[in-house]
Amino acid sequence: MGAGLDSYYNLAERIGDAFTEIDSDACTDLRHTDGGYMEMWREAIKLQEGFPVIATATEGDGAISLSAEEHKALVRYLRLKNDMEETERKHIYFRGHTDNYAYLKKIGAI
Repeated sequence: MGAGLDSYYNLAERIGDAFTEIDSDACTDLRHTDGGYMEMWREAIKLQEGFPVIATATEGDGAISLSAEEHKALVRYLRLKNDMEETERKHIYFRGHTDNYAYLKKIGAI
């Protein structure tokens, strides 16, 4: 096999190189096709807008102090992000199965 075909058939490497884009596409797809995911996404955005301390806590550094209301909002935000990530992982997992089947079919393995 030539160098060009080697890189074409090295599917794992090609997917690894494109994973960031695949992950982003999966999240975009979920926002357009999964009502529950979209609701979680919107609520997370509202929490970030209503409680700027969330960005400080999740992306900043140094000490912070939270009011009881901010703490409740941060906990809710973290739960939403966890639930969203779980949904994203499931979506990518099943998309992988679908893509794998199509690839095996294309190369004549099935």
